[in-house]
Amino acid sequence: MYQKGRAWIELNIEHLKHNVEEFRSLLPSGCALMPAVKANAYGHGAALISKALQEQGIQSFCVASAAEGIKLRQEGITGEILVLSYTHPEQFEDLITYHLIQTVVDGNYARELQNDGRKFTVHVGIDTGMHRLGEWWENVEEIVKIFQMPNLTVTGIYSHLCVSDGKDAREQAYTLEQIHHFEYVVEELHRRGIHGFKQHLQGSYGILNYSELCFDYARAGIALYGILSGKQDKVNASVKLKPVLSLKARVESVKMLYQGESAGYGLAYCANRNHKIGILSIGYADGIPRNLSNRGQVLCNGKIAPIIGRICMDQMLVDFSGMEQVKPGDAAVLIGKSGEIEIRAEDMAGWAGTISNEILSRMGERLERVAV
Repeated sequence: MYQKGRAWIELNIEHLKHNVEEFRSLLPSGCALMPAVKANAYGHGAALISKALQEQGIQSFCVASAAEGIKLRQEGITGEILVLSYTHPEQFEDLITYHLIQTVVDGNYARELQNDGRKFTVHVGIDTGMHRLGEWWENVEEIVKIFQMPNLTVTGIYSHLCVSDGKDAREQAYTLEQIHHFEYVVEELHRRGIHGFKQHLQGSYGILNYSELCFDYARAGIALYGILSGKQDKVNASVKLKPVLSLKARVESVKMLYQGESAGYGLAYCANRNHKIGILSIGYADGIPRNLSNRGQVLCNGKIAPIIGRICMDQMLVDFSGMEQVKPGDAAVLIGKSGEIEIRAEDMAGWAGTISNEILSRMGERLERVAV
């Protein structure tokens, strides 16, 4: 099947390799990358990305669910795969069959795993202040009990920094508190004779803003793919990250829209002049936010074309005025470069009032992923 017929994602694997080396240059000796390839590798394609990372020597990955881990195993991904979220007891067998490491989301969940009767490899989540998953950091006795459960082989503990992207004094102070809470748990476990477990704390911004932290793993996420969550985000690390993903769609049709005519659902766009419009073969079912209607932009033949009218499930309309050479079959760029102009995922996220993580992770399955 021709992969670039309708709408597709192009993945620059050389850019991915470059970003891996940039991160490795930041991390202390002995700290390995554990890339987050959850949510289909932030929309990039988990199997394709993980295979490329594995070829670079990466042997540990983290996913959001057992189902995501199973897909990676079925695609031939070896090494460690950590499930970051809850797995239902009906799926416990899958953890064993596919050699997945399960997160202990709290003490009660540890007992549920223990009482199942089978043996599981786990990492213990520590809640250091995000108040999401993990046993509360002060509950050291409870954490020790988890290590002592005979059916659980605890090979690691971890937490998550919830405001490591923040730059004001309050946010930085809170991050330092979380770091201290995590280190306290590690020290208490060591004091009680519990050793040999791996530790990880940092996500993308934890690496970029607190690269001096020395743990066993670093869970690089959105930034590994060459972008930040927001266009205005600033980080401490001096790295040059390169976007891995470009999003493109075909021009299906080109026609004239005359002054006074309306176009699209709800007649949401009314022409104030005669102009040329194009229909692109991509829509909100592919992950394009519908609230980019009448406000987003695309590129074609090195020029900017505004989105007009309401974005449909499978198509959208754009204004090709002044772009006489655009014709059906041309490729429009929604994320990426066309000539000297670039639209980044951060740009699209800004127009939509969200973050690039959401934009990319919502990219639909029917978009073909093509390595270039």
